[in-house]
Amino acid sequence: MNNQDSDGLFDNDWDERSELSWTEVDWTRYLAEQDETVRQYLVHYEQLTGTTDRIDETARRMGWELSETEAGEISTPEEEATEADAFEGNWEPYTLHRNPVYISTQALTLSLLAAWERTVGASGAVPAPLALAVQASLYRGHNQALQAIQALDLGDYTLALCFFKRALQQLNITLAQLSQPSAADATTLTRFREFALPRLFDLREIWLRVMNECRSTEGEE
Repeated sequence: MNNQDSDGLFDNDWDERSELSWTEVDWTRYLAEQDETVRQYLVHYEQLTGTTDRIDETARRMGWELSETEAGEISTPEEEATEADAFEGNWEPYTLHRNPVYISTQALTLSLLAAWERTVGASGAVPAPLALAVQASLYRGHNQALQAIQALDLGDYTLALCFFKRALQQLNITLAQLSQPSAADATTLTRFREFALPRLFDLREIWLRVMNECRSTEGEE
């Protein structure tokens, strides 16, 4: 997991690409494309809900080949790019939005938040304190994970580990909240719990894989 070229460019390529200037329209199009990638991930993931290897199979469908990397290694954008791609006329800059860990985290977390908002809004079965607590822990975990992924892109693996640990702490808080007796009483909440648990555990698996890779990389330095 070598992230020395964290800006997504190749050696000696900066001078040639320094004149790149995108308009607001260009960036709007680019961000829309990245949003669509997140939706594509979620479509693949939901088609594989009942399978045990859904993380790896979704990654294969996205072209990431997560399951074929060693020790759960998640490939970086630099490893996925090819030199030919970098010099094509339709070259696009690398941003955080193209990071596979970002895409999977974004897709799973946003699906959890959307489902929770529907659950809370559809009935009065969810006590207000629980509704706010679950939403807050999901948002906090998401925020910590995004900061961890940004640290990955900057090549600061120790900082990434710290943020992922914080994200996992919030994930465990969410699991504890959904396991409270009050959360198990209502049928609506039970359905959400059945929907949420696989996604929460898959988020944890993805983050743990990246954390293991960070530790391996640190040990090699």
